[in-house]
Amino acid sequence: MTKPTIVVASDHAGFKLKEYLKKRLVGLGYKIKDVGTDSEMSVDYPDYISKGARAVAKDKNARGIFICGSGVGASMVANKIKNIRAALVYSKDSARLSRLHNDANVMTLGERLTRPSKAFKLVRIWLGTDFSNGERHIRRIEKISKLDGRS
Repeated sequence: MTKPTIVVASDHAGFKLKEYLKKRLVGLGYKIKDVGTDSEMSVDYPDYISKGARAVAKDKNARGIFICGSGVGASMVANKIKNIRAALVYSKDSARLSRLHNDANVMTLGERLTRPSKAFKLVRIWLGTDFSNGERHIRRIEKISKLDGRS
């Protein structure tokens, strides 16, 4: 099976972790598309996270890893983009279940809350978990998709 392209995005508070994860993922043979930011200079996370989410939404085979200080803002922004199912990942179970049950195509992390070594372990679990394709999970994802664009 071909590995997905990994779209990475961060604000200044997630920059160091993004760079760390990029190097580790390249070492595992993943192709990386980095949409920024490119430094620790203060920026607004919605600018970069929305760009990353749009890139993932355009490519059904891509996955996104988006990082800000807590991961919360990145998750909120990503989930505003149609066809994105972003999960704030903070544990092994949240990494696994977000893929297994929710078919999350984006994971968000908080650099201020997650050590790099733990973040990498969570990324590996997330990337290594397939969607279960169970009837109830498909039904629920279809219901989530119907909410795209509604107010």
